[in-house]
Parts: sequence; C-alpha cells; structure tokens
Amino acid sequence: MTAEKGSQIYKLIERLFPITRSLTGKGVRDTLKIIQEVVPDMITHSIPSGELVFDWSVPDEWNIHDAYIKDSKGNKIVDFKKSNLHVIGYSLPVKKKISLEELKEHISTLPQYPDWIPYEKNYYNPHWGFCMTHNSFLKLKKGDYTVFIDSMLEKGVLNYGEYFKKGKSEDEFLISCYICHPSMANDSLSGVGLTAWLASEIALRDTYYSYRFLFIPETIGSIVWLARNKNQAQRIKFGLIATCLGDPGDFTYKKSRIGSSSIDKTCEYVLRCSGQSYTIEDYYPLGSDERQFCSPGFNLPVGSLMRSRYSKFDQYHTSADDLGFIKDSALEEMYQIYLRVIEIVENNFFYRNLNPFCEPNLGKRGLFRNSRVLADFPKIQEAYFWVLNFSDGSNDLLEIAEKSGLPFHVIVQAVTDLCNDKLLEKE
Repeated sequence: MTAEKGSQIYKLIERLFPITRSLTGKGVRDTLKIIQEVVPDMITHSIPSGELVFDWSVPDEWNIHDAYIKDSKGNKIVDFKKSNLHVIGYSLPVKKKISLEELKEHISTLPQYPDWIPYEKNYYNPHWGFCMTHNSFLKLKKGDYTVFIDSMLEKGVLNYGEYFKKGKSEDEFLISCYICHPSMANDSLSGVGLTAWLASEIALRDTYYSYRFLFIPETIGSIVWLARNKNQAQRIKFGLIATCLGDPGDFTYKKSRIGSSSIDKTCEYVLRCSGQSYTIEDYYPLGSDERQFCSPGFNLPVGSLMRSRYSKFDQYHTSADDLGFIKDSALEEMYQIYLRVIEIVENNFFYRNLNPFCEPNLGKRGLFRNSRVLADFPKIQEAYFWVLNFSDGSNDLLEIAEKSGLPFHVIVQAVTDLCNDKLLEKE
C-alpha cells in the first residue's frame, strides 16, 4: 500500500492548520474555499445570526485580528500571532491595564502538561480570556499587565459546506466532519482532510447510493442542517462522523444509537478483517455530531469511525495536537478503511435463490471447480453453496460472509457468477 492519498490528506491539513477558526467567521470561509479546491462542486451555505433551529439559535459571528498580554516592561508574554490557541474562542474585545490578581482570573493553563497550551472556547456565554503554558504562568510576577483582544462579535452568518453526489438510489450515505477547531490537527482537521479527499474519490464513481458530505461547525452546524432538512433526513441509511483519524493509535468505532444498523455491522466487520487492534464502543450521548443525528427524534444510523477517540489521547484539545502528532501512514490507513466500508455498503444487498429446491447442478453451468477464479479457489466453490443456501431473502451478503467466514469480496464474486447463470436475483 502506498501512502499517496495519506500524503495528499496531510498536505491539505497542513494548509488548513494555521487558520483561526471558530463556529463562524472569516476563518471558516477561508477553510471552505481551500476545501473547494479538492471538492469543486461543494456548495457553501450562509445562515444568518439569530435564525431559530429547534431549541437553538444561530450565534453571532466572531472574528479576531490580534491579541496579546504585555508585562509592565512592554514585553509580550502571550501573543495570538504566535499561536491562535492563546485566546479563548469567542472572547469579547478588551484593552486595559490590570493587576496580576485580576489577570489570573482570565487565564487557563494545563498544570498536568505544563508546556502545552489548552484549547478553550466559550461560544454561548462570551467573556474574554487567554490560554498559556503553565510554565509561563508560573513565571508571572506581580505588577500591571496590558491585555488586548481585537475581536468583533456581531450579527453575521454561520457558514458550512455541503457536497451531494447523486446515486441510483435516493437513500443516502452521510459523511460529516467539523471545521470549527483552530489548529487542531487530529481532532478536527484529520476528519476534514480525509472527508474532502473521500468526496473527491466518490465524485468519480458510479454509485448505487447517494452520498452527502458535510463540512460543518460542530454541534450547531449539525443542528442547523437537521433543522433545514428535517423532512429528508430519513433518507440517510448510513452515516459516519469523521474525526481523530491521523494519530498512531488503534482503531475505534462508536456505534450509532440503534446499535445494530447496517453501518454498525459493516464497520465492525471491516475493523475485524483489518488484522489490527480495535475497540467497539456502544453509543452514548456525549462526543461529536453523532449526538444530533442520533437524537431520539431522528435516530439515524450514524456512528463514528476513528483511531484514538477524542478525549482518550493526551494531546486532545491542546497545542500538542499539532502537525507532528499526525502521520501520513495513519491517514492512509483510515482512508482505506473508509473506502472499504463504502465498498461493502455498495455491494451488500439481499438476494433470492431462483432454484431453491435442492442444490442446482453447478457442473453443467461450468461453475464447479471453476478455473475462471483460480485466485480464490477453493473459496469460490464454498461461496457458491453458502450464497445459494442462505439467499432466501432474510440474509444480506455481509451476513452470509459472517456466517461462512469467507471474505466479502469472494461472496460478491460468487453472487456475480450465480446471477450471470440465472441462479440468483437481487431482491
């Protein structure tokens, strides 16, 4: 396996990493413009501040230009231009001199990781604040400090991107990622990069299902999309939230609220067949946008396919979640895993045996000891019998692969042969 796609995903992440993003603002728009270079048919939506979406309203737009803290000698001890994590997201503008005691009330650090800057935000109760390393915090001396945040919080829009690829069916496969985190390589941008390049690949394919790719601010973005698409949301038959895909950890799949949906079974099967360590987690109503898609009123089959789950790696929501933390090879592996899930979904249907009374004579049809598929001989021979016996309309191909222990692609090849010889038909 080459790492070509992993390298392309990494390069996209590299371009997006420095941009200051939040739920709204110029950083989100700049991000969507870069994604459009990979997914040119993606549509950008603009939702006005204040629009009601279920129990929420779209927040005001936030933009920031500069921020710093200066000591009494004029030295910058915190500088937004060196790290956009230095300012708490949605901080209100401020410019004043304050004492060290007052300053400490507006600073967040990570004592357990004293050289890392935390990532914090305060979208729905804005105030102002800074983040810094704990080691730097410990060096602060008594005196006056100048705090400056050049930001704006005003009526504007919330932006998100959407790419829809029409398939033969109106039933949809949803893949969603979030674009609101500033300079978080694994938590956020790994999902954005992989989703963009996956959309680019699916755009070239002739697919049975329709595919919808969302690039949205977390939580409020999925709420906005669901509010605006409430009547068609039930077309989603498969869904994945893409995040935390580039670290070196084991695979993780968090099930949908349904727990036994086709996407749940497919992801577990793919991870089991990967030959690598993995964890399967039951659904719980915490985490990312699966919370909204799986809310009781929708209860959509949407899970989350990751490497190390959010909050389970030390670098989560810190400055250590940087470009050095993610790897081309890890991104490549996850890209191939996502493709494998899609390929199984695209071929996993119910079939019916057209000759159900005893076994058909495969020999006279040239299917017994078939030399056409020597690469999988004798697995293909077994697959003919498994497929014929269990194609009674109650087992899909993935279930037959599970029962037989045969690789899914061998089952698909057997189905193709049997359909060609009029022994099988799709339900």
